[in-house]
Amino acid sequence: MNIFKTIGEDIRAVKDRDPAAQNSFVIWLTYPGLHARWSHVVEHWLWNHGLKSLARISSQFTRFMTGVEIHPAAVIGRRFFIDHAMGVIIGETTIIGDDCTLYQGVTLGGTGKETGKRHPTLGNNVLVGVGAAVLGNIAIGDGSKVGGGAVVVNDVPPNSTVVGIPGRVVVRDGHRVESEAKDAAQHKENLPDPIEERCANQCERIEALERRLKELEEQKGRS
Repeated sequence: MNIFKTIGEDIRAVKDRDPAAQNSFVIWLTYPGLHARWSHVVEHWLWNHGLKSLARISSQFTRFMTGVEIHPAAVIGRRFFIDHAMGVIIGETTIIGDDCTLYQGVTLGGTGKETGKRHPTLGNNVLVGVGAAVLGNIAIGDGSKVGGGAVVVNDVPPNSTVVGIPGRVVVRDGHRVESEAKDAAQHKENLPDPIEERCANQCERIEALERRLKELEEQKGRS
């Protein structure tokens, strides 16, 4: 554990990613996401050295002070940044790669009462937007982005953008996937439309009933 090296790297990362960042002293003093991250470095060390109760107590104090809850067992890479930190939850078996960014309200959680590895794994250079939830033992590939408010419950390939509930890939390797390209041509938002989906389901059901009715009428006509 080299907390001083971590502090220096994290402050430089903030300067690179946050256009509102000022000098190093102001960043060190006023960024609760960094305070939560630095506290986690100590708490993770305590957890790994058998002082689990102390680590948990410290993590709850950190949550009270910063609004960010990080389980001491979570593994977090270098240059991790939580922007506008508040309401962020990072579960016990979460693994986060290097150079990742989370925004406020993000949950990296589980989906129930599973045992073992039950939280997400984020690759390097992953960004998770405001209020998004990444749930379960899934992997988010390197360089991927999760849109604000998305709920992701399946693996995401590298260099992809995911939006919606449930999350779906709309961009991969800089290109729109086929269904999203069609939506873009029709000037639609790349988010699920529950009303449109329900209407489509009803239309399919009506068509199926009409086909069945026609079959019955033909059978009656032949008898």
